[in-house]
Amino acid sequence: MALDELTEADTKFDVDGFEFIVNTEFLEKAQPIKVDFQMYGFKLDCGIDFGAGCTSCGTKGSCCA
Repeated sequence: MALDELTEADTKFDVDGFEFIVNTEFLEKAQPIKVDFQMYGFKLDCGIDFGAGCTSCGTKGSCCA
């Protein structure tokens, strides 16, 4: 999660006074996306299992593809 500017490739969501911008192509792969505010920041959950590892390079926890 980072600060960014809206582009034509993005989908914008306004939720409880917060504006979220997500790349539309990524959104199709990551749905559903859930953002929760916790005591010290935000917790992000999505439909991508990052713990499964990357099929193209074999890494755990992230993907290079």
